Amino acid sequence: MLAKLTAKNQLTLPKAVLSDFKGAEYFDVTGENGCIVLTPVQITRAGAVRAKLAELGLSEADVTDAVAWARKAE
Repeated sequence: MLAKLTAKNQLTLPKAVLSDFKGAEYFDVTGENGCIVLTPVQITRAGAVRAKLAELGLSEADVTDAVAWARKAE
């Protein structure tokens, strides 16, 4: 089966290939020995929250302090 790379670096994967990965929305993409390897991954909300906190430069201590502050405000 062929998949054509578009000018925007996008590929459409054949349905026959994806039928074995029902429900997969995200794939980890790596290159190994001249091949592109797609591995289905599950993205959880907790993982997305951790990634956003890291992106913002917030530590676990910052979150703990914010929760403590919010609980005092009640």
